[in-house]
Amino acid sequence: MTAGCVVAEGPGMNDGDDPLRAVRVEKRDGLRALGVEPYPYSFERTCEAGELERRYAGLGAGAETEDRVRVAGRIRAMRNSGMFIDLHDASGKIQIFCHRDLLGPEGIGVVRLFDIGDLVGVEGLVRRTPRGELTVNAIRVTVLAKTLRPLPEKYHGLADVELRYRQRYLDLIMNPESRETLRRRSRVVAAMRRHLTERGYIEVETPMLHTIPGGASAKPFVTHHDALDIDLYLRIAPELHLKRLLVGGLADKLFEINRCFRNEGLSPRHNPEFTTLELYEAFVDYTAMMQLTEELIAVVAETVLGTLRIDYGGTAIDLSPPWPRRSMTELLHAAAGVDFRAIATAEEARQAAVGLGAALTGNESWGQAVEAAFAARVEDTLIQPIHVTGFPRDISPLAKADRNDPRLVERFETYIYGWEIANAFSELNDPQDQRERFEAQMRARAAGDEEAQPLDEDYVVALEYGLPPCGGLGIGIDRLVMLLTDSPSIRDVIAFPTLRPRHES
Repeated sequence: MTAGCVVAEGPGMNDGDDPLRAVRVEKRDGLRALGVEPYPYSFERTCEAGELERRYAGLGAGAETEDRVRVAGRIRAMRNSGMFIDLHDASGKIQIFCHRDLLGPEGIGVVRLFDIGDLVGVEGLVRRTPRGELTVNAIRVTVLAKTLRPLPEKYHGLADVELRYRQRYLDLIMNPESRETLRRRSRVVAAMRRHLTERGYIEVETPMLHTIPGGASAKPFVTHHDALDIDLYLRIAPELHLKRLLVGGLADKLFEINRCFRNEGLSPRHNPEFTTLELYEAFVDYTAMMQLTEELIAVVAETVLGTLRIDYGGTAIDLSPPWPRRSMTELLHAAAGVDFRAIATAEEARQAAVGLGAALTGNESWGQAVEAAFAARVEDTLIQPIHVTGFPRDISPLAKADRNDPRLVERFETYIYGWEIANAFSELNDPQDQRERFEAQMRARAAGDEEAQPLDEDYVVALEYGLPPCGGLGIGIDRLVMLLTDSPSIRDVIAFPTLRPRHES
């Protein structure tokens, strides 16, 4: 039985089920027999491996020092019966030299109970071997966590993709690329937060449990609060609460990096739980949000990658602003030869959309037919960054009407590599218009549209106290990280993606 097979069997095995695990359990007990606690409380580390590499970069081959350091990490390789150990921490690798002359018989006895995967601490003297390997000569070793399960086989790694997602800890141990992807995600979020705060935005938090699901067109998850005896909905968007804060004058610029939940299918670009940046700025319209989108994504790319020219799936993408701005109907006309602006009725729009390959139910409005035709014929072709404007009014209940065409609204979505990356409006602040839009959504909901937005009476009341003219923007952080890490699936950039439970006999 290979180590990889052992890992794949998953948690819950007894010692007798797995001879390799039984050997490790015996070694754990052996440590305790020597008076060594295999799971101590702490270890005072003085250096990381990467720091040592930088500090001693000029140390010549064969040179020795009297510098004493304390390092800690996971054993990833052992040679010559444990004389040489590769110790990995979050910053890199350091070689450990274990010899009886330095450790004595008691220390060597502990080393003999080490296994690949164990977490250990080492105190020793820094040198560079004649072959040029930076090394710590161990004078004291400490077991920090004795592992009872072997890591996947070294050269094949963790090849089972689903197992990588289910046991992410193993994926991170074995695959440096996975660690770098999630670290880069952290840097993306930090760069966004830093740039917005430098521009005068304040960060806020809004509820994740809503009494009314709103702020986006999506099917929510439902839960129940026992003490209040009411159903609550996991947040599908923070929009309506953020705009309430704008009404209250908390700030003229505010943002939230938020977790959202939508009861929808899974795909390489969709996870039911995802992260977005959502922000609002008073006294500007959606054109300011276009500039901010370009600026923000460019700053993040420069900060994290050091370039605005990225490669995704073998395709070169240039993030350099400014980005083109073209309307949805204009793009449709250019791609398919159909001018939806000249189509007056919903029935004619549905017929035209079906003729372009859109899958419809037969009850779509003019705007829904336009959106479906756009998805069928245009979306996948938008590889380089572009702002798509001119969205239909009947699919945009929270955006102000277009100043020149009442069937449209002042809204754009930013596309890169055929994906929607950002969505922004000139925010609707007329309470009467907003109520009428909500009522139209309620009629659509009654007709069977599960994603139509319900009427939020308190939000309309808030608008009656005055929402300043403002622009709002949402950016999908997961998809942006996919682009900036060349990751083919959203599961690669979410530490713990949603998975179907695995049922085993």
